[in-house]
Amino acid sequence: MSDFIIYHNPRCSKSRQTLELLKNNNITPLIRLYLEDPPNKRELKGILEKLNISPRELMRKNEEDYKKNNLSDLSIPEDKLLSIMTLFPKLIERPIVIKGNKAVLGRPPENVKEII
Repeated sequence: MSDFIIYHNPRCSKSRQTLELLKNNNITPLIRLYLEDPPNKRELKGILEKLNISPRELMRKNEEDYKKNNLSDLSIPEDKLLSIMTLFPKLIERPIVIKGNKAVLGRPPENVKEII
């Protein structure tokens, strides 16, 4: 079993590049296709703690679901944002690479070098 987990979208070029970078460093991560298997609220909270960011910072603000749900409204509580992210996983920025208690966003893909 790998020490690394990647929340991956194979249709995303940055996600593919990040996965390739890991493989080029002899790392075969556990691949979580988060659009098919979205994280639950507890998992999202853990990811946010490891990234040391807020739910809003992990959201893809150009997605249609972001606009349709008026998520730019700063009065929406974080717990509600987490619920929305589990319902609409496209809103979650990707790729996310986790190793133990650390995580990085692979934007740019070279960010993963911080935890390799």
